[in-house]
Amino acid sequence: MNATPLTIPEVILFTPKVFGDDRGFFYESFNQKIFEDAVGRPVKFVQDNHSSSVKGVLRGLHYQIKQPQGKLVRVILGEVLDVAVDLRKSSKTFGHWVSAHLSASNRHQLWVPEGFAHGFVVLSDKAEFLYKTTDYYAPQYERSLAWNDPKLSINWDFEGEPTLSSKDQFAKTLEEAETFN
Repeated sequence: MNATPLTIPEVILFTPKVFGDDRGFFYESFNQKIFEDAVGRPVKFVQDNHSSSVKGVLRGLHYQIKQPQGKLVRVILGEVLDVAVDLRKSSKTFGHWVSAHLSASNRHQLWVPEGFAHGFVVLSDKAEFLYKTTDYYAPQYERSLAWNDPKLSINWDFEGEPTLSSKDQFAKTLEEAETFN
């Protein structure tokens, strides 16, 4: 498995080695040692999540202001554009974002550490999205950052208006949002 830091180096793209033939394929989708060597610290995952969405659904940008979650995300059906926004005020990349295309065909995974807002938009007719988290879901601490904040200027690689949840329709801009120290 290859690990490639993105322009915000704490966000890492993992690319597995896939072995395939006429019977199908095999790949190691997670290896604790390789993962921890790449992120440079011990990480404990406590929850696995699975979501299914149709084309044009945008989920995010979500984060938990307390009990922040690191997320290791991947797609097993379809394709998404996955986005991470740095919300750590002490970081030199505060307010910057990175993105990656994740799909069933490229089998890439993205590590989004604690202190980041995370979201994705579905580019295919349907997508199934899996992710591991480092802390439990705590709805009382969940926050949403506006996907279309002009200060962020995220290129979602999507035309038209996405389908949003009611909470994401009322998400806050970076200037209004609670952030991390």
